Amino acid sequence: MKFHKTPLDGAYVIEPEPRGDERGWFQRVFCEREMADAGVEGRFVQVNNSFNAEAGTLRGLHYQLPPSPEVKIVRCLSGALWDCIIDLRPDSPTYLGWHAVELTGENRLAFYVPRGFAHGFVTLRPNTETLYLASGFYDPKSECGVRWNDPKFGIAWPVEGAVISEKDAKWPDFDEDFHGVERLRGI
Repeated sequence: MKFHKTPLDGAYVIEPEPRGDERGWFQRVFCEREMADAGVEGRFVQVNNSFNAEAGTLRGLHYQLPPSPEVKIVRCLSGALWDCIIDLRPDSPTYLGWHAVELTGENRLAFYVPRGFAHGFVTLRPNTETLYLASGFYDPKSECGVRWNDPKFGIAWPVEGAVISEKDAKWPDFDEDFHGVERLRGI
């Protein structure tokens, strides 16, 4: 696996290295030892799977506050999505910056999302399936989110008129107190 740094501190695009022959190919999509060698967390307790029938389905931007912040590794199994993260760690040199990566069933890339980042995606094709590893158990009391079109971030989403849940559409404008930013200090 190859780990490519992104412009955001601690976030990586993970590129698998397939090995093939006349039968097809084999690739490693997770290795705790390679994660440690890259200096990233490699312990995960949940694997989540998402399917979206329509192109333009937007999920996010979600994160969990302490005591339950989580690392995620996100990968598209089929279809295509535009995966976006925002650094919400107030001590980070890239605080409030965002970055996005196109993940497809064909490119097999994965996105490593550190603790203290909001995460969301929009599907670019119908019938898009996503798999992601989470380092922490889902804790509804720690759940928080920022609105996908909050002007504070100015995210240039590639799709207009997204299909989005009522909950995700109603997150208030970014406010450090409401969004628990101080709780993310030191992560």
